[in-house]
Amino acid sequence: MSALHIFLFSVWQIMVDIEEKNKSDKKYEVLARKYRPLSFEGVVGQDALVRTLSNAITNNRLHHAYILTGVRGTGKTTTARIVAKALNCIGEDGNGRETINPCGVCDNCKAIMEDRHVDVLELDAASRTGVNDIREILEGVMYKPVSARYKIYIIDEVHMLSKSAFNALLKTLEEPPAHVKFIFATTEIRKVPVTVLSRCQRFDLQRIDQELLAKHFKNIVAQEGVKVDDESISVIARAADGSARDGLSLLDQAIALSDGEVTIDNVREMIGLADKNMIFELFEKLASGKIDESLEVIKTLYNKGSDPIIILKDLMDVVHFLTKAKVTPQVLEDVSILESEKIRGKELSDKISMAVLTRIWQMLLKGINEVQFAPSAIDAFEMLIIRISYAGTLPTPNELVDGVKKNSKITQTPAVAVSRVATPQRTEVVVSEETQTESQKPQIEINSFEDIYESLQKNRKMILANKIRNDVFLKSFNGRKIEVGLSKTADRNIVAELSKTLKDITGVGWYIEVVKDFVGKTINDAKEEEFEDNKKEVAKDATVKELLNVFSDAKIEKLEKKVIEEMNIEGEE
Repeated sequence: MSALHIFLFSVWQIMVDIEEKNKSDKKYEVLARKYRPLSFEGVVGQDALVRTLSNAITNNRLHHAYILTGVRGTGKTTTARIVAKALNCIGEDGNGRETINPCGVCDNCKAIMEDRHVDVLELDAASRTGVNDIREILEGVMYKPVSARYKIYIIDEVHMLSKSAFNALLKTLEEPPAHVKFIFATTEIRKVPVTVLSRCQRFDLQRIDQELLAKHFKNIVAQEGVKVDDESISVIARAADGSARDGLSLLDQAIALSDGEVTIDNVREMIGLADKNMIFELFEKLASGKIDESLEVIKTLYNKGSDPIIILKDLMDVVHFLTKAKVTPQVLEDVSILESEKIRGKELSDKISMAVLTRIWQMLLKGINEVQFAPSAIDAFEMLIIRISYAGTLPTPNELVDGVKKNSKITQTPAVAVSRVATPQRTEVVVSEETQTESQKPQIEINSFEDIYESLQKNRKMILANKIRNDVFLKSFNGRKIEVGLSKTADRNIVAELSKTLKDITGVGWYIEVVKDFVGKTINDAKEEEFEDNKKEVAKDATVKELLNVFSDAKIEKLEKKVIEEMNIEGEE
């Protein structure tokens, strides 16, 4: 081998070593940054925004200020950068105009992508909140761009600006120079003053649909050459809660954890999620009142690393899903729901009544704060599960009254309607009498002391009516002449106030005399006596008597004036 060949081989070897070293030294770029959209075509789940901005650019109807709002990770800052590129792109030949498809290769596009363009200024309002920071912007607004078509100010988390900073920005924001565009981004749109909002075109970025996120993640893992099963993708998309960035961060973490092949077990372990099948199993045991088995499922989930709060929220998701499936069966046709969940959901929604579902939902909803703030979350959660399991053995209100009717041997329909609120400790009985409709009721005439009380209520003299109800004793009522006694706590101006009010209401004068030391019954006393008498009468009804015997702690607490010809318990809660 000649000296030349040896030299060339040595050079080639050095170049190979340098290339390998460069590859090894290349820093890893996280998925959320690596797959950040570079054009409108890559923006996921924001069709309305993309269509509006695309049409505005195509038709040269550009606004001078935009504000983008939405939850984290939906593409606010990314969209702002794409708009900046679209407005300043000059094309590969350097002669291009504003375009909805920026080339990505011209000097302006490259500089904006690398966040180093002198005319596209991206500011973080969270760290630069004061009026002096805004003054720096305002001083630069008057100068034309150095190399770009427009000078663009992107202000992230704009709601963090101080009140004085917003005020300093207002005039320039309303009438900026033609070469200036403002793009604001915020997650707290309500904290932005309305004076600022009125000067901007507002775009609300939606949470990205779970199905779209799953499809987006599948494309990314395909490009990364990583094996991820559909169930893992679905779980990550659900945990992302509509945020592409959050989902990509979870996907990145799952890939690192799984060493090239992501499995559902690894994803659940990483996120702290409970196995959905076990959640369905837990719910079924809860609804059946199987306390021991319910606690065993919780113990298994807890030992696997699932957080009690997450188990509780998953359980609420299942109750919500089953309730929707019972009301609108089309829910089970959603392609984003796993087939195993559809089958289990169909079985349980057919088997469990709406009354049981709503009862469990209410108990879970009230228990979530209890678990969150308890010294031991798992202990509080187990106590909640015990309560729900115990309630699972109790009959629903309809089942309760049906059982009482069957055992009471009542042959005739009673003249009262009974509605119930059943708990393990007590049963409340409400008895009603039929009332006339408003059109059938006669007009109130002041022919008695109670008519006076009702007239005061009808005319919204509630304070005076309350005084009359509790502090005035009626001795006699003759036409417009009334004799009354007053309690020791009565307002001494009550008679003069009542006389004037009655004259205003009726248009005629009234004579009211106070009889000293007279003590009788107030309207309130009379109504209480009437209530006690009616309770005794109602307690004689066969159905009510049977209910009171079954539940020793039950009592009649409320009576309504309503007479119903037939007892109709169907559909009552």
